[in-house]
Amino acid sequence: MPALDQFTDDDFRLTILRATRLIAILTLVGIPIVWWKLGWQSVALLVLGAAISGSGLWEWRRLMSAVMAQMDAETTPGKKPRMAMILIGFFLRMGVVIALLYVSLKYLDGSVYALAAGLLMGVVSLTVEGIRLLRLWTV
Repeated sequence: MPALDQFTDDDFRLTILRATRLIAILTLVGIPIVWWKLGWQSVALLVLGAAISGSGLWEWRRLMSAVMAQMDAETTPGKKPRMAMILIGFFLRMGVVIALLYVSLKYLDGSVYALAAGLLMGVVSLTVEGIRLLRLWTV
């Protein structure tokens, strides 16, 4: 039985990659259903929400890796993480996401529920991966 303190940065990276892959799978499954029920505008909102979720997971992985590198740099001399650039990218991404949400809601006449479903895919995929990890680490 592995201990939780053996959870490595690579395990974290793989978890986020699996969650991102699950978002892609959920999006591909959802596209024909949403198109059939609500039209192409709602599909565009669903894909936009899923893209925001996926990019959010990716950005979160970069941010957490930089934080871990910063913590390692305190104990290992000579390591210099690029925390400033990662934080700038994080906040720029947040601005772009807000602009995309505003423009898509203003000009696409689709269902807001499709957008919400796309945004919730990140939460669902992280929950699935969390349960999977919990089962793996407690068995």
